[in-house]
Amino acid sequence: MTLTVMAWLAGACFVTSATMAQTAPPPGSAAPTGDNAVLLTVFFKHDQSRPLSELNAQLDKQGFRKAFPPAGVEVVSWYVVMGIGQVVTLRLPASRLREVNRIIEDTAWGPYRTEFYPTYDYKAVGMAEHDKATSN
Repeated sequence: MTLTVMAWLAGACFVTSATMAQTAPPPGSAAPTGDNAVLLTVFFKHDQSRPLSELNAQLDKQGFRKAFPPAGVEVVSWYVVMGIGQVVTLRLPASRLREVNRIIEDTAWGPYRTEFYPTYDYKAVGMAEHDKATSN
């Protein structure tokens, strides 16, 4: 499963010229499951050259709060990091990664600069390795 997720992520990073001219994709309805879920950590770095009231007004004008997070995408965590902005971790089916990206491009850019970190759940594997190492 780990290799499958890694292969998918590598493939997702390869963008053809046809997908560069993106249109908004239809909202997905797939639910994240053990074999298709990815975690996506998004850093929303706020524009510190502008007051918060301006940033919030632009986010409202662009529809960020209505569109993000999209229905059916699980918010795992959402923190304010002082001096940086917000850090949000989502759990979603891999097939909806493009949809989430487009929502952020359309509604968050301007007030925020963004960074994305797609990951996968390694907890069960890591804990099993720890248990094995400590039981010997």
